[in-house]
Amino acid sequence: MNAIETWLINLTSKPYIWIGELFLIIFTVLILGYMLNKLINRLEARAAKSPTVWDDALLEACRVPAIWLIWILGINFALSITAQRIGSPLQDFIEPVNRLAFIVLGTLFINGFIKRAERNLLDPVYMEKPMDPTTVSAVAKLFRAAVIITATLVAMQLFGYSVSGLLAFGGIGGIAIGFAAKDLLANFFGGLMIYLDRPFSVGDWVRSPDKEIEGTVEDVGWRLTRIRTFDKRPLYIPNAVFANISVENPSRMTNRRIYETLGIRYHDIACMKPIVDQVITMLREHKDIDADQTLIVNFDKFAPSSLDFFVYTYTKTTDWVEFHQVKQDVLLKVADIIEANKAEIAFPTSTLHIEPPGLESGAKPS
Repeated sequence: MNAIETWLINLTSKPYIWIGELFLIIFTVLILGYMLNKLINRLEARAAKSPTVWDDALLEACRVPAIWLIWILGINFALSITAQRIGSPLQDFIEPVNRLAFIVLGTLFINGFIKRAERNLLDPVYMEKPMDPTTVSAVAKLFRAAVIITATLVAMQLFGYSVSGLLAFGGIGGIAIGFAAKDLLANFFGGLMIYLDRPFSVGDWVRSPDKEIEGTVEDVGWRLTRIRTFDKRPLYIPNAVFANISVENPSRMTNRRIYETLGIRYHDIACMKPIVDQVITMLREHKDIDADQTLIVNFDKFAPSSLDFFVYTYTKTTDWVEFHQVKQDVLLKVADIIEANKAEIAFPTSTLHIEPPGLESGAKPS
């Protein structure tokens, strides 16, 4: 660019002719920006037909930074020629501005690429099996933070600040900050453990038997995890808490369990075996019951007012609403089996024995 600039300056010595050069440069910059935009449009249309994750992210991320880079370099090129023609000290600032533009636009491009790639990795259009949202979000945040920190250090070095001194101060100050912000660091590392161990992810239903925590995970941040309780209130939990409590994740269950105890009258004891056998057959043939899991129906005990048997089985579905529909259907069919065997479901009863009138306590009637 310096060679082209020198050539344009020496191209003519006539006064004010260089103003035409400026208009030519600006016009060329506008044409190049327009052509680049059209080229990216065509490449995006072709990339949209491929299932690759990265080409769409690359093209979308480079559009704005590339066009802005052409405009900034072209305008600064024109300003540099103007400054040399009129003898302005502005020339000394143009090169640092160009370098800063490279840093800023490069940072914008990389962050845009990370953001679009993150979205593509979670989109079933691009991925047959989308990746875990929590892991993708964590990795994207780490990369974005690294890019911004690196760009800041490079920019500081560009303007004459000593990065080595800053890093040395950061090492000493980091110790003091670590003591002062130990809770913040504990939450940070707690969030890191969640990202690495993945006991739950966004969208999971979780609960803790140690704390009053139950709801759907909405976001896992570096300091807090946001859970939406079933009464639709947001619950914000510091990540360090999860290092000290047990967390149950019902969303990852393979089946849901039906475990019910039912009782029939003592008068119907002869019907117990056929009822148990028929209930077992019904469960094995039920389309929503997983017969490969544990399936038990047994006479259990002589209760005070009933003869109890229990039903222990698992449904194929894990959906909460569908599970209750299946459970309802099973219980109604059990009731039909009891009725078909001329038996009745027992309820608490008491038997009262009354002695005949005039009979003394402990005496036998004649």
